[in-house]
Amino acid sequence: MSDKTVLPGSGRLAHAPADHPPVKRARIGVLVANLGTPDGYDYWPMRRYLSEFLSDKRVIDYPSWKWQPLLQLIILSKRPFSSGANYKSIWNHEQNESPLMTITKAQVAKLGDSLAARYGDDVMVDFCMRYGNPSTDSVVRRMVEAGCEKILFLPLYPQYAGATSATANDQFFRALMKEKRQPAVRTAAEYFDHPLYIEALAQSVERVYATLDHRPDVLVASYHGMPQRYLREGDPYHCQCQKTSRLLRERLGWDKGAIDTTFQSVFGPEEWLRPYTVEHVAELARAGKKRIAVMSPAFSADCIETLEEIQGEIAEAFHHAGGESFTYIPCLNDDDAHIAALGEVIALNLAGWV
Repeated sequence: MSDKTVLPGSGRLAHAPADHPPVKRARIGVLVANLGTPDGYDYWPMRRYLSEFLSDKRVIDYPSWKWQPLLQLIILSKRPFSSGANYKSIWNHEQNESPLMTITKAQVAKLGDSLAARYGDDVMVDFCMRYGNPSTDSVVRRMVEAGCEKILFLPLYPQYAGATSATANDQFFRALMKEKRQPAVRTAAEYFDHPLYIEALAQSVERVYATLDHRPDVLVASYHGMPQRYLREGDPYHCQCQKTSRLLRERLGWDKGAIDTTFQSVFGPEEWLRPYTVEHVAELARAGKKRIAVMSPAFSADCIETLEEIQGEIAEAFHHAGGESFTYIPCLNDDDAHIAALGEVIALNLAGWV
């Protein structure tokens, strides 16, 4: 009998004294992380969420003495109202949560079933948010309490960026600093060129195109933007977005020029990665491209940037410039092909542990 054998029903190690603290059966945790969501769309929940998000040095790296007064005194006195109105327009009122929360729960439920079928109940799957709830701290604590002696951390960002993948990892490591007995950990790398991820994207395009009366003139792959400076400082995000678009085009069997790569959600005075989606779709309309489709390969789940920004502001810019047909292709969300892709990414990273 192993010294680490836990006696059934007792929580006590086989060779431990009677007064030894209970010991959980050893498990492996898979913790997936997404950006985050406010707890509500009213002023104070929005302000708390935006303050946490916009105070992250990975997101906005201006000196605190310069940025924080501007953020706390000016931006956060107004922006929670406008952002709250945008969230209200897409809010899941039935479950009183944002669509990102609803979709992430569905993804994790399917992943849990998939991994249980593959590994049994030795693997525990959960999710956290970088900003807002459930916090990374709270879920790491829950996993440790459940007996997870090893944790795989998977940021749900296909392309790596310092402002997404890296800050999620930062928060995960900060959570580990609070644990008396730290689990062994791994962080999953980005999966922007994984064949099953590309296949899931391609299937989503083919599925939507099959429902249309007229084929769009152009498919726009709109990725979240970042300051141009970050690319010069070594962030690989721009290159990985371009490769995702190229691999998708090749999988679909389309000619060069059939997919345009653009960037959205520009914020602040700096020059960001170009072309800007909102400007590019208007240019397409003025150039005679009256039918376009737009997808968001950088987002693992539909959220404020896709449900409100793309289908609101960006679609409006296209129509205002003379465009006639604007088709949005939803994110992969909890589509079975997406879950299969994530399952393979997880399996690759669990090698040697299970």
